[in-house]
Amino acid sequence: MLTQRQSTEELGLVEVLGLMTLAGLLAWPRLVILGFAVVDSHLLRGAFDGWAVAVGGFLLLPWTTLAYASMWSISSDRESGMEWAAVGVALLLDAWAWSAFRR
Repeated sequence: MLTQRQSTEELGLVEVLGLMTLAGLLAWPRLVILGFAVVDSHLLRGAFDGWAVAVGGFLLLPWTTLAYASMWSISSDRESGMEWAAVGVALLLDAWAWSAFRR
């Protein structure tokens, strides 16, 4: 009984690495968005109509926000074709990160 209790209370290497990966998935896009806001605010101001959408995306869907702003700046200030596929993949990544965080 004592060994079962210890194994459930201690985090193993796999759990620690999983938590670190999840923390990175939630932190890195926000850091990049903040970097864009400081260095080149045109990227964020041009991609989004208002600050509320950018802040909401920063808080709730950081990968999607980053992908949309990046794809908007790559093309001629619009989204078209395969650029939406990148935004869709980012949305799936956000959904996965939030579902993993919930567990």
